[in-house]
Amino acid sequence: MFMSGQRYTPEFKEEAIKQVLERGYTTADVAERLGVSQHSIYKWVKAAKSSSNQLSDEELIEAKKEILRLRGQLKRTEEERDILKKAARYFASQPE
Repeated sequence: MFMSGQRYTPEFKEEAIKQVLERGYTTADVAERLGVSQHSIYKWVKAAKSSSNQLSDEELIEAKKEILRLRGQLKRTEEERDILKKAARYFASQPE
């Protein structure tokens, strides 16, 4: 009943993937409903998951860069605060 080698549009694949990942249908349910092999649905879902993981990895790298930048900024701010504290103590101890 399934045609091998048949091409499906990206929109069709996207909808099938959404039914599995977002709506919670099994690959068997989606395959039967759409007239596609379970294997195809499984491959599409697996590919979608790995591409979303790659995106997450890129986001993780960006987040790490931001954390390092913020840590540096925090260190500079703490150093400035410490200098101001010392200056305030020095001037507070000086007679007028």
